[in-house]
Amino acid sequence: MTDLTTVLEATGALAGVGGLGYAKGHAPRVYWSLVGMPVAMGRFTFTYGTTMDVCGLTVQPSKLRAFMVRNVARREVQPVPPKVRRLRGTSTGLIASLRLPAGLEPSDVAAASERLRHAWGVHSVTVAETKPGVVELRMTGYDVLRRVKMPRRRWAAGPMVVPVALREDGTVFVRDYRKVPHALTLGANQSGKSMYQRNLITGLAKLPVGLVGIDCKRGVEHSAYAPRLSALATTPEDASQVLDVLIAEMEKRFDLLSEYHVSDLWDLPEEVRPVPLVVLVDEVAELFLTAAKKDEERRDRMVMQMVRLGQMARAIGIYLEVCGQRFGSELGKGATMLRAQLTGRVVHRVNDKQTAEMGLNDISSEAVFAATSIAPDRPGIAVAGDSSGGWSRIRTPETTPTEAAAICRDYAHLTPDLPYLAPFRPHVPADPTPADAPSLIKPQPVTE
Repeated sequence: MTDLTTVLEATGALAGVGGLGYAKGHAPRVYWSLVGMPVAMGRFTFTYGTTMDVCGLTVQPSKLRAFMVRNVARREVQPVPPKVRRLRGTSTGLIASLRLPAGLEPSDVAAASERLRHAWGVHSVTVAETKPGVVELRMTGYDVLRRVKMPRRRWAAGPMVVPVALREDGTVFVRDYRKVPHALTLGANQSGKSMYQRNLITGLAKLPVGLVGIDCKRGVEHSAYAPRLSALATTPEDASQVLDVLIAEMEKRFDLLSEYHVSDLWDLPEEVRPVPLVVLVDEVAELFLTAAKKDEERRDRMVMQMVRLGQMARAIGIYLEVCGQRFGSELGKGATMLRAQLTGRVVHRVNDKQTAEMGLNDISSEAVFAATSIAPDRPGIAVAGDSSGGWSRIRTPETTPTEAAAICRDYAHLTPDLPYLAPFRPHVPADPTPADAPSLIKPQPVTE
């Protein structure tokens, strides 16, 4: 009986170790919750003061505090680290809220993030300022971008908010068009740029907005989303006409704002508020490049129309999503002017450093280095930033073209009726096999 008990105990222990090993590779959230989080919390708690001192994140105490420690507590005066206000665990890591002492600033903590990561044995450490004098250390226990799993609900809701990807700190990266109205997305072939677009379009398809596609590659990308598009331009000639119509609509909407004495579309009464529009431009270089001298005038007009939309259209609810493989000043007149209007930036793996610099250099030189360091075998990884100087690594969940097209069909009833875009409404073929169609299978008699 004793031998049987020993065997059962040993078998149970081996099964437990094997289960933890399996969870570490295939269910990292479970492994982190059971093993990683307690270990990381203990390491953080017991080594916090020493780690901060070694990393240079301590300051000398005030004279009053030094006097009290020396004369009342009878202890040696030690440098003061940031005070831990709260430490809590999440399904992906730890979040520590720190109160910075006088003499330290958030950039000092951010500069030491790599050393903190190694000291506490976590995958990454990012620093976010929550309010003056208070920062959050957001630590991830494992690589959340290796297998992207979007949280069910972890983002601020809004009329123009679309969850698109997962950040490296486990939070959701969203496109909030009211905060960041226009964006530029860059990436080479097989970098995951199309995956990012699919996630964006499937999110927008579920909102009451109008979608305008400009895909001068004969619509090979956007034609699958035709049931949900209010307009689709597949040639530079069509794109020029669509942009002219959008400029005319912009002027009408400004007249409406003036009539109601407001400065923003969202301040209008709901019964008169025009539907927001998102203009999706795929491969923007096709709008800049020309093969003949006679096309240059049309090119210049299209670029200037997009620049005008970027400068003024935010207030009247027309937003730009510009995508491309290559973007630089050599594209021609108006390229840098257009880029300056595109606040949001998402850069996947690119073929040259100049494209990464064009997208991110005005945000952060560190973001440029991060974008040029993306490995080719990790499609979907990108660096996202905006003009505020903040940036982070993100990765979009896998969405197939078939899934994206199915979502657009399911939400086709949300496509608004816009008469001014009716001439450009893409043709949606009828279902070739409707439910009430006669079966093409001929029954065969059963022979005995």
